[in-house]
Amino acid sequence: MSKVSPLLRPLQEDDLPLVLAWRNHDGVRSYMYNQHEISPAEHARWFANASQDAKRHLLIYQPTGKPQGFVSFHQLRDSAVAEWGFYLAPDAEKGTGSALGRAALDYAFGSLKLHKVCAEALSFNERSRRFHEKLGFQQEGVLRDHYFDGSRYHAVYCFGLLANEWSGGASES
Repeated sequence: MSKVSPLLRPLQEDDLPLVLAWRNHDGVRSYMYNQHEISPAEHARWFANASQDAKRHLLIYQPTGKPQGFVSFHQLRDSAVAEWGFYLAPDAEKGTGSALGRAALDYAFGSLKLHKVCAEALSFNERSRRFHEKLGFQQEGVLRDHYFDGSRYHAVYCFGLLANEWSGGASES
């Protein structure tokens, strides 16, 4: 199992039960576009397709030998622009999210040579919006009433971070 950075490694099939448990945890699932509980079969189909797509980079954040989070980059079209997504183990220690973010963005701009990383956050996910701003992302727009959760519409905040703006998370306090 090769590492892609000192803190990240490729997602493996053996990781799927753990990553599925994280993804289905109420504290993660409630902030996703797709909020239904994902079945093991659905998760396996997703992995089979995504792991064969050269534009998708599926990674486990493992700073101390124990997986602590999942991050993915999906390159758009044939460009150096990618969307990212991530979530943590529900029992991850405070500060793990910032560390995952810095490691993942170092990988994106260093190893993947991306020009831009894009992100979206649902309007009710204040924590994600602050997280992106803390890492140096710029808010690039708001998609009004863009996401319907089954009972009401929510705005989606769009963020972007350019390679020449990435400072390794120096804006952290």
